[in-house]
Amino acid sequence: MTSPPKAAAEARAPLSRERVLRAAVALADDSGLRSLTMRRLGEAVGVEAMSLYNHVAGKDDLLDGMVDLVFGEIDLPTGEPDWKAAMRQRAISVREALARHPWGIGLMESRTSPGPATLRHHDAVLGILRGAGFSIELAAHAFSALDSYIYGFAIQEASLPFDTAEETAEVAQAILRQLPADQYPHLAELTVEHVLQPGYDYANEFEFGLDLILDGLERARNARSPAIRRRSTRKRTSGGHLGNDPRDHRGSPAR
Repeated sequence: MTSPPKAAAEARAPLSRERVLRAAVALADDSGLRSLTMRRLGEAVGVEAMSLYNHVAGKDDLLDGMVDLVFGEIDLPTGEPDWKAAMRQRAISVREALARHPWGIGLMESRTSPGPATLRHHDAVLGILRGAGFSIELAAHAFSALDSYIYGFAIQEASLPFDTAEETAEVAQAILRQLPADQYPHLAELTVEHVLQPGYDYANEFEFGLDLILDGLERARNARSPAIRRRSTRKRTSGGHLGNDPRDHRGSPAR
C-alpha cells in the first residue's frame, strides 16, 4: 500500500497555530494578501472558518503571526567583528524574503504586537551596531536608513513590468522603439549601453546602493565615536607612518 500524498497527510494532521499561519502565508504568496479570508484559509486547512479562531484571535493576530514567520526566515546578523558584512548579509536576506513573500512589503514594520522572531531580529541588528561602536542615536539612524533602502528597493523591484532577463530586454526594446533618441538622448543611451547589454540584471543595483549606505554609515560612526577616532589615530601613527619619519622629530625653532 502506497503512502498518502503529503497534502493529504497534512490535511489529517491536528490543526495548530503554526499550521494555520503557514497556510495563510502560502495563500498570500499565491494570490496576494487581499485574497486571504478566513473562509479560504479554513478551506486550505480543511476546517470551518470558525475553527480557526481556536488558534488565531482574528485577522490582526493572523497578520502578526504571518509577519513573524517571515522574520524567522531572515538570517540573523551574528556577532562577527565585521559589522558591515553582517549588515550586508542581513539586508540581502531581508530582500530575498520579501521576494518570496511580496505581500510582506509595507507590512513587516507595521505590526504593534510583534512576535518573538520579529523581536529577536530587531534586537540582533541593534546589538551588532552597538557592539561596533555606534551610539544609540546613530544605531537608530543606521537601522532606519538601511530599512528604508531595503523596503523601498523591494517596492520598486516588485512594481517592475519584467522578471527575467528576456522580459527585461523585450520591455526595453519596446520602449526604445517609442523613444525619439534626439528628444531623449540620455534615456536612449542608458537603454542601449546599459540595460540591453548582456548580463544586465536590475537586481544588481541593490548591492551597489547598499554598499554606498554602509560606507556612509562607517564614516558617520568613525566621526562620532571618540574611541574609534583614537584607534584610527594610533594606526596612522604606527608602522612607518607619522612618528617614524625622521623629519617628524626635527626640533622646533628657538624662540
